[in-house]
Amino acid sequence: MRDFAAELEERKQAGLYRTRRQISGPQQPALVSDGVPLLSFCSNDYLGLANHPEIIRAATNAMPGIGFGGAASHLICGHHDAHHQLELRLADFTRRSSALFFSTGYMANMGVISALAGRGDTIFSDRLNHASIVDGCILSRARLRRYRHGDMNALADMLAATDGHKLVVTDGVFSMDGDIAPLRELAALCRAHDALLVVDDAHGLGVLGPQGRGCLMELGLSEEDVPLLIGTLGKAVGTSGAFVAGPQLLMDYLVQKARTYIYTTAMPPAIALATCASLDLIEREDSRRSHLQMLVSEFRQEALALGYELMPSRTPIQPIMVGDNWAALALSQALEERGLMVTAIRPPTVPEGQARLRVTFSAAHSSEDLATLLSALADCRSLLSRPSAEVV
Repeated sequence: MRDFAAELEERKQAGLYRTRRQISGPQQPALVSDGVPLLSFCSNDYLGLANHPEIIRAATNAMPGIGFGGAASHLICGHHDAHHQLELRLADFTRRSSALFFSTGYMANMGVISALAGRGDTIFSDRLNHASIVDGCILSRARLRRYRHGDMNALADMLAATDGHKLVVTDGVFSMDGDIAPLRELAALCRAHDALLVVDDAHGLGVLGPQGRGCLMELGLSEEDVPLLIGTLGKAVGTSGAFVAGPQLLMDYLVQKARTYIYTTAMPPAIALATCASLDLIEREDSRRSHLQMLVSEFRQEALALGYELMPSRTPIQPIMVGDNWAALALSQALEERGLMVTAIRPPTVPEGQARLRVTFSAAHSSEDLATLLSALADCRSLLSRPSAEVV
């Protein structure tokens, strides 16, 4: 029998062991983690909507009339009026023909990719794509070709040398680096080589583009340019679930073929109505995005002045590059001792030798919160100049 205990011990020795935190109360910058109050800079609640009273009210007002549980899959008797309303709202929000509501972003990527490609087909995937995209590619049983991160010349050569049905899939905003895919170039390559382009805008939706409509709308890319858009609702939108949006023909096809849509219980309809309320907030409150961008700009300026190495990101994802696993853990722990929660990200989530602290900002953070973070980083910067043996 496989020695699971030995594998766990190896992870501990390599600085790769993971533990869960127990959070009390609502998701917001001021958290209680394992009974200890901390100021969090590691949530994906980019617009600070996870605890918004209008969203809570929309869900609680809905439940007396429609209940809570989804009770069945969408193709049996679980597809509620509320789900249909949300799909129409998502299609309008993303300026697309139609949309399909999934239970999670992971399930959306797995279901969409494995439905649209199979044996004999070829999928092209950026090397830094999220694990859910990679797993969707593997599940499809199509040939998988991974191109160097953002390298359009490498992708062009691969596409030119490949016959048959071709699918190109990429994150819009890369979750661990915070940079944005070269989407205009991707769209042009896919048109030139007759490839179907799928973009997962999990970390751009709500944050980028006019009224938070995402990175595709920021660049003026239409449904013709990028046929399929995937997005999650548990990040900037502040609720739960995910969706894919695009031509009605492809939505019909996914209803027939996407196993993670067909064979799972529908999400609670109250969550769908809460999401509609959140989309209303996102559209009308540009001030949230303005404040968020101010926090990001000021952080970058001050953190670089302190001598920290940052990634070239203009999004709320601001990784501090450390390199060594133990050094990243030590910096995270030092910040926690000063009342801050900033998670250390280590392999295999990121490549070997690229451990980092993934600082993420929310519109719910104040300028005072940012000042607290920068002060703590100033106190802790000496940790990164020590040999790793000294920071264990």
